[in-house]
Amino acid sequence: MYYAQGRIMSHGIEDYMATELLSFGPDDDIVAAMRQLLERHFSGAPVLDSERRLIGLLSQKDCLEIVYNTAYHQDWGGRVEQYMSREIETIDADCSVLEAAEKLQASKFRRFPVMRDGRLVGQISRHDVMRALDEIYLQKTP
Repeated sequence: MYYAQGRIMSHGIEDYMATELLSFGPDDDIVAAMRQLLERHFSGAPVLDSERRLIGLLSQKDCLEIVYNTAYHQDWGGRVEQYMSREIETIDADCSVLEAAEKLQASKFRRFPVMRDGRLVGQISRHDVMRALDEIYLQKTP
């Protein structure tokens, strides 16, 4: 670990989180949403209500159900809210990188929406935290 004046340096996640996010509304067409995820190479995106509050997440895993239903049942389409995950774990924007690493290790999720005062301000992923830890701690070791 990197110490300064006898203290562990606490680095916040805001310098490492993604802030330009693709997002969807619950009434958006699921096929169009899935195609946007594919075209942009995103593994998921937040779902926001009309007041921009986080109400769910749409992931590639959720979209597999669409592809399966099309291939097997010839049933194609619907709205984002029919497929999105409503189980959401978030993280506070003031969280340190070490706290984010601990939370990601203990969670089944690969990324967390980052919240400040109840509003979505970004997203932090395992990759982001690994990059931050490497930059902060590993590159400073002899």
